[in-house]
Amino acid sequence: MKVLSLKVKEEILEETDRVVKTIHTSRNAYINHALHLFNQLNRRRILKAQLARESKAVAQVSLEVLSEMEKLDDGLDQ
Repeated sequence: MKVLSLKVKEEILEETDRVVKTIHTSRNAYINHALHLFNQLNRRRILKAQLARESKAVAQVSLEVLSEMEKLDDGLDQ
């Protein structure tokens, strides 16, 4: 485990200390858990943005393929 020194706004630290006292956990465990959750949230945001970019990149090709498939399907119905 790494040791980390950081500056925290006083009001945030006071609120954190109230919460950890209420839930009976250590400040260190609480901050580790908070960082873990924040990392998960940001990984999901990054993945969402990546999927949106990739979807946009292939959208036109997908529509062209769908159009060609509809033409083939129309030809079979005749």
